[in-house]
Amino acid sequence: MYQRTKVFDPNYYRFIGSWAWILHRLSGLALIFYLCLHIWVINTLTLGPGKFDSVMTFLASPLFKILEVGLWGVIMYHAFNGVRIVIVDFFMGSLFHKKMFFILVAIAAILWAIGAWLLLSHINWGS
Repeated sequence: MYQRTKVFDPNYYRFIGSWAWILHRLSGLALIFYLCLHIWVINTLTLGPGKFDSVMTFLASPLFKILEVGLWGVIMYHAFNGVRIVIVDFFMGSLFHKKMFFILVAIAAILWAIGAWLLLSHINWGS
């Protein structure tokens, strides 16, 4: 018999796969937002070199460097979870998808930390 589902079922969200799915979609939306912002910044080239230079000066602030670190984390998560999804879908990865999720997220976190250190080491915090 058909059972009516709840709009929000907290029991559903206790599974690793559910959180991986939610975070993958949110990271994808964040990347789409970044892509739109990137296209807008590149579009300022059509307004002249002065306008582009002023936008790039604004984007070179420490706040945006920290946001770049967040972007790097989003890219790492989305990429490694995408690899996990391909393995689960095509190579019988559903048998070990929880372990694979934690291993790939750990690798992504390590690469994120290295990239964050490289990005933040180039900031001139005095200005």
